[in-house]
Order: sequence, then structure tokens, then C-alpha cells
Amino acid sequence: MLRLHDTATGTVRPFELRDPGRVSMYVCGPTVYEVPHLGHGRFTLVFDVLRRYLTFTGLQVRHVSNVTDIDDRIIQRAAREGRTEPEVAAEYEEKWWEAMDALEVLRPTVVPHATGYIPGMVALVADLVARGSAYETEDGVYLQVDTVDGYGLLARQPLESLRAGARVEASELKRSPLDFALWKKAKPGEPTWSSPWGEGRPGWHTECVVMSLHLLGDGFDLHGGGQDLIFPHHENERAQAVAEGRPFARHWMHNGWVTVEGEKMSKSLQNFTTIADLLAGGDPRAYRLLVLRSHYRRPIEVTPETIATAERGLARLDALARRLSLVDPLAAGVVVRDQAIAAAPDGVEEDSVTRFCEHMDDDLDTSAATAVVFDLVNRAHAAADDGDGSTARRLGGTVALLCGAVGLRLRGELEAPDERTQRLVDDRDAARRERDFARADALRDELVAAGWTVEDGPDGTVVHR
Repeated sequence: MLRLHDTATGTVRPFELRDPGRVSMYVCGPTVYEVPHLGHGRFTLVFDVLRRYLTFTGLQVRHVSNVTDIDDRIIQRAAREGRTEPEVAAEYEEKWWEAMDALEVLRPTVVPHATGYIPGMVALVADLVARGSAYETEDGVYLQVDTVDGYGLLARQPLESLRAGARVEASELKRSPLDFALWKKAKPGEPTWSSPWGEGRPGWHTECVVMSLHLLGDGFDLHGGGQDLIFPHHENERAQAVAEGRPFARHWMHNGWVTVEGEKMSKSLQNFTTIADLLAGGDPRAYRLLVLRSHYRRPIEVTPETIATAERGLARLDALARRLSLVDPLAAGVVVRDQAIAAAPDGVEEDSVTRFCEHMDDDLDTSAATAVVFDLVNRAHAAADDGDGSTARRLGGTVALLCGAVGLRLRGELEAPDERTQRLVDDRDAARRERDFARADALRDELVAAGWTVEDGPDGTVVHR
């Protein structure tokens, strides 16, 4: 059974579903005012891997991830550039999806936009005011956090401790520095919507609670995002649901940061690398493998050296795919374990599949699970070297299955050799069968000199560029 770290309890505990066989998960998506950086890439990859693995085990996943298309930063950029807020949001949402597609992150099942749910947000705020949990001021409507039982649960700090160390937006109009805006009254030049408190727009924390509950229902299974969202954003989402008396997320999951020289990568610190910059210089699969080789709750450092190490790992996977003519596991879409095993032409090594799943079920330990895959790579090459083609293909098929489980594409496509090259390949295979290794080596050298990489597969010489 899958066990995941739950931020609310601070423990690794069973991931128990509201509805048997079905997973409802909400992952906070982008605020579209800037191009996505590697920190965004990491959280989307972490939750993409989780979604793919849940599907691999046979569960049906409904994955909701929002787009925040109205926000202070969108407004500021639009004013600075003389454009409208929808123009800015549309441009940077397009750049977001371009980056996600390049990383081969699955599109969410549903992608709600904040501006499409404002009537529901107004209704929530009105209900909280009626319940006495929120109050109106000259500049907006605020949630009074000391009316919310257990406020500070996700931050794992009591209310008094949070109040003493509060580093949130100050306002003389608020009753407490921790109270947060549910509705912001109109300012000159800003987009607005109608409400009982006059023209204005919703607060950021109100957007996600309305969209998640509307699309997934009370007590949905999992709410996730980067650990920088734990407080105040996710704490404040939870507070609104609690104040309204509605069960919210059953499980909270947060991934670690991407760091630069030990410091969190962020737009505010201007120390970020964009996803587009990373992908312009290399294989987009390398970032997925780098993320897989680290536990999702730990920080990762993305450097030319760590990316190069990941690319060397990809080269090993691709070399095996070429040698054994493995089919890309993702060619037919998302991989489901039982279906894929039943369809495997050479079978799979069940013990390795079991070990892989045990690691994944242990708080999504992709680092240990990936080590199982690379152990299989070594064993498959060794079997091929020994001439045991059936074992090599069974182990290779297991590699393909497990790579598919986490969305790691294999590239074993070969460029068809020209007629002259094919004659050299055939001559070399004949020389090896006749144990004329001197001639076989000479033919290998001739192929290499012509720009081909030469590998010895279980069925003979394999060449590729």
C-alpha cells in the first residue's frame, strides 16, 4: 500500500482514498506572469510521477491543477508594459504549457482558471462573513484566523507562535497580522468584479479552495505543491474550508526546493534558470531523471554537472534500448502495470517489479526505485554479453516497463544503415561466427571511422549514430 508523508501530521502514513479505486488530487498550478523556472519544473515532475505511478498501479486519477490568471503581479506587469491583464496571462500561460509539454508532463484532467470561478468565491466570502469568521474593512474582507480551530496545523506551529513571527502583508485595518484578504476592494486601474462589498477581486488564498472543492468535492484525497506553499497559502486555504465547516484535503504533500548554491531558487531572488534555458542545451528527459534520483522532499541542486550525470544515465538506458530493440514504453500512452505485463512479449522479472513498487510505495522513494532500474540495465547487458538473449530481453522489457511507470521515455530508434554499412555489419557478424576476431575488430574500426557507434547485441552487431 502506498504511504506518503503528510504535512498535516508530519508523518509518513497510508494514502487512504475517499473512493476505492479513484484518486482525487489538486496541485496548485502557476500564476501566469513570468516564464516557468526549474522550481516549477520540479513540482510538476514530482506530481506527474505520482500521478503516473498511481495509474500504473491500476487507480483512476482525477488531477486538477489551476491557473491563477488574476494576481497583483499580473496587474503590475500589465501596467508596466501597457497591456491588459488577460493579454499578459494568456502569453505566460502559453509559455507554461510549452515548457510542460517539453518535459512530457501530463496535462491535468481539469485546468480551472481563477477568473472563471469568481461567483463561487464571492459566495464563499459571504458565507464566512455570515458565520462571523470574516469581517469587512475599508480595503477588503479578511478572514479572522483566531476563529479557526487548529490554525497553524500545516505550518506545525501554534497560533501564538505564528502571530509572534508573522511575516505577512501588514495593514492597520486588520485585527491581527495573520488575518488574510478574502476580497480586495477595487483600486484605480485594476480589473474588478461585483460583490456585496463593492467592486473588487478575490484574494489569492480564496481561489484554490473554491476551485478544488467545486471540482473534487469535500474530503478530496490529496492537495500538493512546493513546500514554499505550506504557509501561508495552503494553511489559509485549509482555514477557509474549516471555517465553513467543510472537510478539505485528506492528505497534504509538498516537495522540496531546487537550490542554487544552497539557496532556494525563486523569481524574487532572481537566481532562477528557466525551463526553456535548460532544455535549449540538452535532453529534456535529463531533468526528469535528475528529479527521480532524488527523494521528492529533499532539495536538489541543478548544475551542469548534475545534468551531465543524468544525461550519462540516459545514455545507458538508450544504449540498452538500442541493443535489445526495446519498444518505448510510452509510445502507447500511460503505462498500467497489469496490462503491460500481460502484453510483454518476453515477460518481465516479477521480483524486480515488486522491489520497484515497494520503494515507490515507501513515500515515493524514486531514488531507490531508479536504482532498481539501473541494476536491471547492468544485468541485461551482462546477459547479452553472455549470449543469453532470452534473459537479456526479459530484463530489458522490465526496464522498459518501470521507466514507463515514471514517465521516462526510452529512445532506442536506429538510423537505418545504408547498403555499404549493412554489408560491413553482415561481414562483421560472419567473422564473429567464424571466430575471426581480428577481422571482426578491423570491420568494427571501419564502421567507427565512418561515424557509426557499434554495439554487440544478442542478435548481432547494432550500429547507430
